[in-house]
Amino acid sequence: MRTLLLVYLCTYAVWGRSLDYDDDDDDGDGKASVAANATAAVDARGHRPLQRGREAYSPVRNAPPPISSGSRYRGRPSAPQVSPGRVQEKEEQPDRGGCSHASQELGVLCPNGCELKTALLKQERDVRTSISELQPQVEQLTRSSNDVHNYVSRVSASLRERQRVIGDNSATVSRYTDSVEEQHAYIKETVDTVFPSSIRILQGVLDQVRQKIQKLEKAIQAQQEDCKEPCRTRCPIPVVSGKECEDIFRRGGTESQMYLVQPDTAAPPYRVFCDQITHNGGWLLIQSRLDGSVDFGRRWDDYRRGFGNVALDAGKGRCDTPGEYWLGNDRISQLTNAGPTELLIEMQDWTGAKVFARYQKFTVQSAASNYVLAVDGYSGNAGNSFMEGSLELFGVNRTMTIHNGMMFSTYDRDNDNWTPGDPAKQCSREDGGGWWYNRCHSSNPNGRYYMGGAYTRHMAKHGTDDGVVWMNWKGSWYSQKAISMKVRPFFKS
Repeated sequence: MRTLLLVYLCTYAVWGRSLDYDDDDDDGDGKASVAANATAAVDARGHRPLQRGREAYSPVRNAPPPISSGSRYRGRPSAPQVSPGRVQEKEEQPDRGGCSHASQELGVLCPNGCELKTALLKQERDVRTSISELQPQVEQLTRSSNDVHNYVSRVSASLRERQRVIGDNSATVSRYTDSVEEQHAYIKETVDTVFPSSIRILQGVLDQVRQKIQKLEKAIQAQQEDCKEPCRTRCPIPVVSGKECEDIFRRGGTESQMYLVQPDTAAPPYRVFCDQITHNGGWLLIQSRLDGSVDFGRRWDDYRRGFGNVALDAGKGRCDTPGEYWLGNDRISQLTNAGPTELLIEMQDWTGAKVFARYQKFTVQSAASNYVLAVDGYSGNAGNSFMEGSLELFGVNRTMTIHNGMMFSTYDRDNDNWTPGDPAKQCSREDGGGWWYNRCHSSNPNGRYYMGGAYTRHMAKHGTDDGVVWMNWKGSWYSQKAISMKVRPFFKS
């Protein structure tokens, strides 16, 4: 029997030990952390919990691999009420003794002197007895009379004091009445003289504001008339052209500006901005945010065709300054499916600091797959949000911020992983732009542009982190000043 009890205790100890979690997961307070994470619901927004939990993180996504073979170019250099005591009423005593003529007690005949004397003595004894009994009551009544007298005296004194206070209050009321009358006179004078003058002044200011509003309305109407037609960049096109910016660079177009490219000879050429300086040049700009001048909250067709201003003339007679634009998903897919393509993402905060993220392999699938994103080969100092998600989150909260393998989504075409088909749960509708959303993001380059960088959920339209966000660098509630995405055919340097 002892042996069986010993075996049972050992088995229970081993089973209890198997329920403990690893030290790495609880960080000294594992039980509280696990209990909290077991009951906490997963939130598919950017302000998810930041504590470490037991959820499973899956960095490897079932995503199609990017194109990696068939290089197009060889390398080139270089928050109780006590109730008052009841006064016992005096009990009235009936008369005792006494002699009344022809009373029944004295007999029917008229009494003689002895009988009268006897009766009187008897009555005297009775009266003495009654007096003795009444003596304490008289004394008590005397004391009560004294108490009543004292009480009346106190009431009289209190009444005199109250009369004095009333007199003082009357004097005070008289003083305040005088003051109120003075203030009334001042208010009447103000209302009769000062207010009309101030109202006239305010009316004049209101008239001026009304005139300015009318001028602004006219200016807005004029701008609306001018903007009926899409904005077009008017700059001279360089003579040098090519299939993409790398081809142009190799043909001698080494200055960063707007060029004409034609990746497919069966399709018409189009304008792009080529960066021929950064990392040895050859970069074709597919996305650019600089000042918030272009609205990126667009429909699916806009993102498919492209929108915005490719380049601007800074006064040199050529378009050497990039504008804000999205090249278009059809063109991006065409460029990245022509062969191995690398991606360079550069960003700048509102203090001037700059970081970058570079992917040696970057492919956007065709429209039939809703432009699925595939990347690999990260390097840089901005953080690998495309493949690893937000580093400040843990477990499934982090997994749901990975962009690799996601389809492209806009507010009118929901392809994200946040309850597909539910119009109340769309990442693009809440986060301000089209992007490869998951549930929802760790980066949001096409989000709403906020001046100054830091913003709050009270400033956001839907209370979500909808700015130009790169969480692994500045977190969810900081909107970048500038961000750009550039592609180039991959080749070994």
